[in-house]
Amino acid sequence: MRNDVSVSCGPRKCGSNLVGARIPRGKVITTARGSSSGELEGHASSRLPPQPCSWGQSSDLLSRIDLDELMKKDEPPLDFPDTLEGFEYAFNEKGQLRHIKTGEPFVFNYREDLHRWNQKRYEALGEIITKYVYELLEKDCNLKKISIPVDATESEPKSFIFMSEDALTNPQKLMVLIHGSGVVRAGQWARRLIINEDLDSGTQIPFIKRAMDEGYGVIVLNPNENYIEVEKPKIHVQSSSDSSDEPAEKRERKDKVSKETKKRRDFYEKYRNPQREKEMMQLYIRENGSPEEHAIYVWDHFIAQSAAENVFFVAHSYGGLAFVELVLLRTSDLEESSRLSRAGISRSEYAICSLCSVSL
Repeated sequence: MRNDVSVSCGPRKCGSNLVGARIPRGKVITTARGSSSGELEGHASSRLPPQPCSWGQSSDLLSRIDLDELMKKDEPPLDFPDTLEGFEYAFNEKGQLRHIKTGEPFVFNYREDLHRWNQKRYEALGEIITKYVYELLEKDCNLKKISIPVDATESEPKSFIFMSEDALTNPQKLMVLIHGSGVVRAGQWARRLIINEDLDSGTQIPFIKRAMDEGYGVIVLNPNENYIEVEKPKIHVQSSSDSSDEPAEKRERKDKVSKETKKRRDFYEKYRNPQREKEMMQLYIRENGSPEEHAIYVWDHFIAQSAAENVFFVAHSYGGLAFVELVLLRTSDLEESSRLSRAGISRSEYAICSLCSVSL
């Protein structure tokens, strides 16, 4: 296989151009071309020898060009509504998300050739839908929102789950729902289905309502709510000249130069990255820092304390793995109580294979 790269030049735009050539990969040769030596006046020699340019140097230069940063310059502001009405969308009587004015389904490519902006818009809408589903769990399903850890202080990060009124007191049956990984939160199976199909397809609400109609207590886990995000504190570096023994005039001059440098740097940064987003840091929730931890915590503090004689689990995707971890780490509890009656696991092949090695 011939390991060559073909390089060609477009219309002539200046006094010296690259000569189109077939060159070996790994090295680029550039040659100045002119009809006479006069075109190269001012150079040390009118006949320049070919100058080798390492391919590594070229790729290093290209690696400095951040295409995402360049794209941000032409983006509209990342300032999105915080309500469905602000997006001009609403759920109709069939639970379908539709545009208020046109009645059309959600359109991802709201702006052509701005994928990053469209993705941010989609994520902003998704956050609103998450809150909307939380409201449905409380208002339509009559579930209670319970904060965890149960002994959390006022200032520490917290998560929450949802429970029916009789979740801990129902003597017969308790159903526990665990969703999968990703952006979904309590009460959801798939955000994509909520947006593109309907609420019945993408949420746990049909499961919850049927379970309650058939006399089950219900607990809805929230395994992806593992941390809260807060803005990183800005570090203010004190000027080293403040504590020096330099004359006041010299310190003032240095401070002036420092301020001008910072001003230029800030101006450049604003131009380079006008859509700069806040730098965030994650504060993990105690004993709930992963889906597996969350499942075990809810078992220890709620499910194991419930009065139900029979406990049923419904888990989807990664929720199946969280359930398996719970079974493996609380096997003795499950064997002693014999309360785990049945588990329904969907689209979680690894979890099903893992359960094959567990006997209760």
